[in-house]
Formats: sequence, C-alpha cells, structure tokens
Amino acid sequence: MAPKNRLIIDTDPGVDDVLALLLALSAKATDLEVLAITLTFGNVDVRSCLRNVVAIFHILDKELSWRKAHSKPVGFEGITKFKPIVAIGADEPLQDRIESADYFHGVDGLAGTHTSHPHFSPEESWKRLFEQPPADDDLTRKAKTDGEVDLKEPTNAFVPSLEPAHKEILRLLRENEPDTITLIAIGPLTNFALAAAEDPETFLRCKEVVTMGGTVDGIGNVTPVAEFNVYADPHAAARVYALSSPIPASTMPPTTEGERSFHLGQYPPSLSKQLKLTLMSLDITEYHMLSRGEFSAFAKPFLDEGSPLAAWMSAFMTPMLDKMERLHIGHEGEGAALALHDPLCIWYVLTQDDARWKASERSPEDIRIETKGQWTRGMTVGDKRARRRRNSDGEVPHDRGNWLGNRSGNRVDRMLESPGREEASKYLLRSIFGG
Repeated sequence: MAPKNRLIIDTDPGVDDVLALLLALSAKATDLEVLAITLTFGNVDVRSCLRNVVAIFHILDKELSWRKAHSKPVGFEGITKFKPIVAIGADEPLQDRIESADYFHGVDGLAGTHTSHPHFSPEESWKRLFEQPPADDDLTRKAKTDGEVDLKEPTNAFVPSLEPAHKEILRLLRENEPDTITLIAIGPLTNFALAAAEDPETFLRCKEVVTMGGTVDGIGNVTPVAEFNVYADPHAAARVYALSSPIPASTMPPTTEGERSFHLGQYPPSLSKQLKLTLMSLDITEYHMLSRGEFSAFAKPFLDEGSPLAAWMSAFMTPMLDKMERLHIGHEGEGAALALHDPLCIWYVLTQDDARWKASERSPEDIRIETKGQWTRGMTVGDKRARRRRNSDGEVPHDRGNWLGNRSGNRVDRMLESPGREEASKYLLRSIFGG
C-alpha cells in the first residue's frame, strides 16, 4: 500500500528540527514516506545542519540494532522501509546578511553535543559521501561499486545527493504525479524560493507547502515582530507566499538591480494554479510544549536500559531545557519546557483529517512579508481590519496595497487550533519511544 503522505522536508537542524525529523522517520510506512531531507542554512551553517542530519541516521542505526538485540519493537519505518535522499542546499539568504540561531541551539545546532558527547557524532568520513569524486578516479568508483569502501557509517539508511537541494526538489516533483508530494519547510524558505524561481510550474506540482514561520497575532522570537525562519530570509518567504496569490506580482518583494533576489526574476504572469500554503506560525506553535517531566518519563526507562537514542536525545535536551529554565519565568524544574515549533508541521500532516485542526476564521488570509522595514524585517503582516473583500473595481481609498481586492494579495491558511496542546508532546514521544 502506498503511504498516505509523501514528504520532502527542508530543514536547518536545530533541536526542534531534529525532533520533527525523528517524528517523521518514526511514522508508520502506511502513513508517511520521507522522500528527501534537504538542508538550508538557518539555526546554524548548512554544513553543521548536514552533520546533524547524518548524526540522526548514525544514532538510529545503533538504536535499531539495540532494539533488535533487546527484542523491542523496532519502529522507525521511515528508514527500515524507505531510503530518504539527503541533499545540501542554500548556505546564505537571497539577500542581506546571514542570521543564525546558534545563540540558542548552540554552535553546532545541538546544544554543543558534538563536543560534549563526541561518541554520539558520526566519524568525519561521512563527508566523502557528499563530495564529487575526481572524474579519473576509476579505482575509487570501482571500490564504491564493489562495496569495498568502508566509511563506517549507516550509508544504507539514506541516499547522499551531489545535486543542490532545490534541484532535487524539482526532480522529485517532476518525476512523481502532481499533488502527491507535500513540501515541509521548518527552516528559512530559501531552497523553496530557488526551486520556484527556476521552474514555478514544476514547483506547483506539490500537493501543499506546510511551513513553520512567522507570527501575526503574537510577538516575534527574534525581534518584537518577527519569527526567526522568516527573518532569516524574508525575500525567500515573500516569493514563496506570493505563489498562493491569484496574482503573484501583487505581493512579490521589491528588488533592485544588483541584489541577488533581483536575478531570480518575476514569475510568469499566468500560472496553472495557486500554491496551497499552510502556515504554522508562533501563534499556534508557542502553545505546544515538551516539558522536562514529560521527556524524562518517556526517555528514562529506555535510558536505564541502554538505548543509544534516549542517551543522545538526553544529551541535547537536558542543556536546552536548562536554558529554558534560565530564560523564562514559570519554567522551573520538571516544568521547564521547549516549544514544539517544527514537530507541529509533521504532526499536522499525520493528523490533518482530525476536525480539531482549525485555521484562522479569516483564512485563507492575505499574509505578506515585510522585506524592507528598518525595524520590521521578516514581519508577517496580516490584515486585521474588519472590512469586507471587494471586487477589483479600482476602489483604492483607505486601502493602500489593495489588501481588500478579490484577486490581489496572498491566500494563506494559518492554523490556530490543533487536536490539543497536551497531545502534541504525547504523540511525539509515543512515536519515537513507543507506547
């Protein structure tokens, strides 16, 4: 039976990105297949993000061996039944300076785990998997073909790609039936913007884009008004959001000659369809938490028995929860908690038939991205005025930007309600650890 959902996950791991990837890879094969994991800069630089993804496969290889040896349910059908592609993507935004969140996630993206717990890190030989061998290196090619090169890594768990991430995304969309692949973005939207710029019609073959980013009704987490993923590359977010509009040109970011995003050009004036865009903003993700008490209750029995996965997760979750305790009032002791920003995207895909998922009553909303503001870079701007949309009749007074026109503006489904704030963490932990 074909999986109910087939995903490409674009990510910048990041602690909560790792939790999202573990949730996706631990799903049943009938529910979900991860076709590819594509990497972008974001929380840390793109090469560090790649190391963290390779570390996931490294640890899961050990975990599955441990579970088999201890007669435990193996799980993780995302790698026992499938073999995801891993591809390296953008190492900088379309425009402006690079922003990272290493101040929060640690310089390696995993709370310093690669330094504090080096035995959990994959050996450096994995880097060779993502390097193009010299054209005349016949011996190397033959050795790889014959299986004689021992990289001491679980390379049978994923397919390393030498193509840029945005080209792998387009290839997979092109080679599969339209409306069968969901694109998940849990980092800056740069790779999706590059793919859409190169071939917008192929990009629009996706079933849906589900993205974690932005804040409309609430406050930002990197500035008073901006969420990190959008702030890190607002031009990329604006270009992707624009594809949800009946007239993408109406919300495309302004650019000037000489800027990198200028050279991506405009979209064709007529496209075959509008992008279905579902937004998991801070307006919902901030209220779905994983507490120290919950994590310990699930992980400790596995940890006591010697689970490599439980040990590795504890190594980065403990300092992250300690940090949350230091930073936030009301996060003391067992109540210290980490928001499940990125896992919510995966949880949504797995449970979207649940009627308790509800979008904003204004959905689909005209949500636009601020790219030029001195203090508002990366702000996701929604129209909160209690006014009706109108026909595009040329009426413009008091509606600069044509926010109320029937054809102008973006069309974004912003999720505000889930199957339950307490259910997200339980679903995540049950999927990863069983039970």
